[in-house]
Amino acid sequence: MPDEADPADDRVPAVVTLGAAAGRGRLPAPAPRPDARDVVLAALSRRGAVSRAELVRETGLAASTVSTVVGELLAAGLAVDMPGRTVPATGARGGRPATLLALHRSAGVAVGVDLGKRHVRVAVADLAHVLLAEGSRPLPADWPAAEGIAVVADLVEVLLRRAGVPRDQVIGVGMGIPGPVRATGELGDSTILPGWVGVQAAAAVAAALDLPVHVDNDANLGALGEWTWGAARGSGEVAYLKIATGIGAGLLLDGRPYTGIGGTAGEIGHIVVDPSGPVCRCGNRGCLEVVAGGDAVLAALRLTHGELGLREVVALARRGDHGCRRVLADSGRSIGEAVAVLCNLLNPGLVVVGGELGAADDLLLPSLRESLARSAVRSAAQDVAVVPAALGERAEVLGALALAVRCGAPLTADGARAGAPSA
Repeated sequence: MPDEADPADDRVPAVVTLGAAAGRGRLPAPAPRPDARDVVLAALSRRGAVSRAELVRETGLAASTVSTVVGELLAAGLAVDMPGRTVPATGARGGRPATLLALHRSAGVAVGVDLGKRHVRVAVADLAHVLLAEGSRPLPADWPAAEGIAVVADLVEVLLRRAGVPRDQVIGVGMGIPGPVRATGELGDSTILPGWVGVQAAAAVAAALDLPVHVDNDANLGALGEWTWGAARGSGEVAYLKIATGIGAGLLLDGRPYTGIGGTAGEIGHIVVDPSGPVCRCGNRGCLEVVAGGDAVLAALRLTHGELGLREVVALARRGDHGCRRVLADSGRSIGEAVAVLCNLLNPGLVVVGGELGAADDLLLPSLRESLARSAVRSAAQDVAVVPAALGERAEVLGALALAVRCGAPLTADGARAGAPSA
C-alpha cells in the first residue's frame, strides 16, 4: 500500500528513610549530579535552535559553563551556529541579535508515530527540530495489533530511506496510541483499538523496529506537540482536547505532562453527560464520546446524508449545510459540559482543541465556549481561554517526535549515547 506523503513544514525533596537497626532518620546518598555537557545536550534536544542566553536560562548553569560546553560541542562537530536564524537582543541597551545554536545532524534523528483508529502517520526529524520526512497510510477499522505494527515498521523504513538516515542514527521512536497507556506500556481496556487491549505496545513495536520505543496516549502527545511548537507555547496549565472518533484530553500541569498514577488521567471522553444515553464501550451510559464523538456525529447524519467521513462533515458544514452545522454545534455543547468539569477540577489557563473535528473550530467552539461558561464555576470559566490547535492533525505525530527527543539521548562524536555509562 503506497504511503501518502505529507508536506513538511517545522527538585524533588530527599526522602527520609528509617534505619532498620537504629530506627533513626537517615538521608540517602545524593543522586549523582548530571554532567554539564549532558544537561546542555538535553536542552538543545528539547528546544531545537536556541540562543546561548536561552541555554543559560533553560539549564540553570552558569553562563561561563554553558560557554565552555558550547565551545566543546562546536569543536566536536556536534553543534553548529545558524547564522541565518537569530532572536532579538534583550535588555534596555538592545544590541545585535543573538545567533541561534542547534545540534548537528550527526547528533541523531528522532522518529514520531501517530497510530489512530483508521490511520498511521510517521515523521522523521533531526535534533534541531527540522522535519526531514513525513507520510501517512490509511488503516481498516478495528485492525489487529500485528497488522498495524507491520504498517508502522514498513512506513518508518520508507521514510528513513527517503530522509537518507541510517538506522544507527535514530536515537528513539515516540508513539501515540488512542487510549490509556499504563506504566508497563500496556494499553488499557478503554482504548478505541480493541485489537491492542493487553498488548505491551512499546515492547511489541520496539521488537519490530529494532529501535527504542516510547509510548504514550495520543492526546498527551497532542498536548506536548502544541506546547512545544503550537498554540500552547509558553503556557503552564494546559488541556489539549483531541476530538475525532474518540475524545481524549492531554494535560500539562506547570508545563509538564500529567498522566496520573496509571496513565488514565485525561479520559474526558468517559465523563457521563447523558445518563440515559447510548451504552459506551467502557460499560457506562451516555459517555461524552458516544454522545459527541466522531461516530455519534456520523450516526446523527446517516439517515439524511448517507455514509460520510468526518472531513466531509466539516467541509459540508463550511459550505452551509444546515444539518452538519447543527450536529457540530450540538457536539460542541456536550463537549463544553465535560470541559467545565475539567476546568472546575484543574483550573487550566488554556484549552486547545484539536483532532479531526477540532478542525471545525469556528463551527464547534462557539457552542463549546457557551456551554463551558454556563456549566463551570464562574472563576474557572473566566480563567480559561479556548483556542483551536495550531498544528491541526499533525499535533500528535509532532508530539511523538517531542517524546522521542525527550526520552532519547543525542549521539556523541564516537557514536555513543550522551550520558550513557562507558563500557
